[in-house]
Amino acid sequence: MTTLRLEGNFLHRLPNEVSTLQHLKAINLSRNQFRDFPEQLTTLPALETINLEENDIVDVPVEKLAAMPALRSVNLRFNPLSAEVRVIAPPLIKFDMLTSPEGARAPPP
Repeated sequence: MTTLRLEGNFLHRLPNEVSTLQHLKAINLSRNQFRDFPEQLTTLPALETINLEENDIVDVPVEKLAAMPALRSVNLRFNPLSAEVRVIAPPLIKFDMLTSPEGARAPPP
């Protein structure tokens, strides 16, 4: 499996078994209920794209993401990201991190 689509499923965490998906290249977790960034994703060496749009994530493990060899894009639009993440991330990352302007609200369903 190289793509996993779990968008819109009211998920708030991922099972630990996700760590076994060593060939996963893309995961879509948008429109769920994550409050914490699913750190199991940072252990997947082939992962290129993470979509976490429209969740409730405040903090992101920027250093762990920056160390991911294949990562190209992380979509965090419409998450209440902390000011710290917004300041720390840009100089550390080599991938595209998509965010909304501070205080932006998600579009209605």
